[in-house]
Amino acid sequence: MITVIGLDGSPLSPLGLERLARASLVMGGRRHLREVPVPPGTPTVALRDDPAEALRQVAEAGGDVVVLASGDPGFFGVLRLLRERVAPDELEVLPAVSSVALAFARARLPWDDAVVVSAHGRDPRPAVAACRAHPKVAVLTSDGAGPAEIGAALAGIDRRLCVVERVGLDGERVTWLTPAQASERTDWDPLNVVLVVDERRAVAPEKRWLAGATSPAGWALPEDGFAHRDGMVTKAEVRALVLARLGPRSGDLVWDVGAGSGSVAVECARLGAAVVAVEKDDTSALEANVKAFDVDVQIVHGSAPQALAGLPAPDAVFVGGGGVAVVRAAVAQRPSRLVVALATVERVAPVLAEMRDYAPEAVLVESSRLQPLGNGHRLVPMNPVFVVSGVLT
Repeated sequence: MITVIGLDGSPLSPLGLERLARASLVMGGRRHLREVPVPPGTPTVALRDDPAEALRQVAEAGGDVVVLASGDPGFFGVLRLLRERVAPDELEVLPAVSSVALAFARARLPWDDAVVVSAHGRDPRPAVAACRAHPKVAVLTSDGAGPAEIGAALAGIDRRLCVVERVGLDGERVTWLTPAQASERTDWDPLNVVLVVDERRAVAPEKRWLAGATSPAGWALPEDGFAHRDGMVTKAEVRALVLARLGPRSGDLVWDVGAGSGSVAVECARLGAAVVAVEKDDTSALEANVKAFDVDVQIVHGSAPQALAGLPAPDAVFVGGGGVAVVRAAVAQRPSRLVVALATVERVAPVLAEMRDYAPEAVLVESSRLQPLGNGHRLVPMNPVFVVSGVLT
């Protein structure tokens, strides 16, 4: 039997102590092995030295094994790795309180409406994008993706960070500060959890039935749901195809270049993506829509491609205006998905040429809407739009 024991700084339970006493091998991080009363003479294996070798020794152990882990081993923990190699009936799990639950308790915040992401041993960009897009996020950190790096990546974003160091252990410290302040600190304890909070929306007002992020009720919304000037808004039928090709989701950062009223930007944000909207003209309608839909969109007022310099690297880009030069600048960023809307046929071939690394396809979207006419109805055609899209190959 392999018993996985979670540690949260509390004394081990009687059952945990009993399993530890009869173990023929104890595996865990170096810190875990120091924290528990491993019986003298019991062999130990430090998991971080070589996880594959440690798990091989577990599989070959001649008796019961104890695996020590932080908090709840089933929550971004070692249990997933063990399940890949060990039969379920050979596993026993004794969880402790997760570090995320403890961190939110220290912050005195409910967390059924929080998004939990991990930057531990992973590319931190999706975690940062989630922090930009959602009002309450817990980040599991690691070297190179700690409070300072997260703070630097969120510079200029309306968020507060709650850094809980050594949660549940001696020397625990809870610090609230701005992203800029977090980025300036160099003395963070490596054992920490970072909560990224929009204080205005720190507690969801509604009674929830689903933990974490929720999905919007519908997309490709009608144009009359958006503020716009002189009908300058991407029509719902076109927007439906654009969104399908962009595939915005939590962990993505999307650029909407030539955002206009921001209908595409707002819809991407409603679907969980972090969004940067770039617009050279009046942004009042864009700002009104961001406020009306209560979404997080970073608005950049300027002309592309110059205004794109210094923006965080995108996972997907929608070009709604600006021409071939903007498409070329977007391609240079190497986003995974690129979508361009064009009103004239003459621009299609040059855009296809710029997007050759994306195996692009071009679709002409034509639609007509039924409208009353006397005692009957007539079809009123919408302006046709070319949608050019592709995925980086």
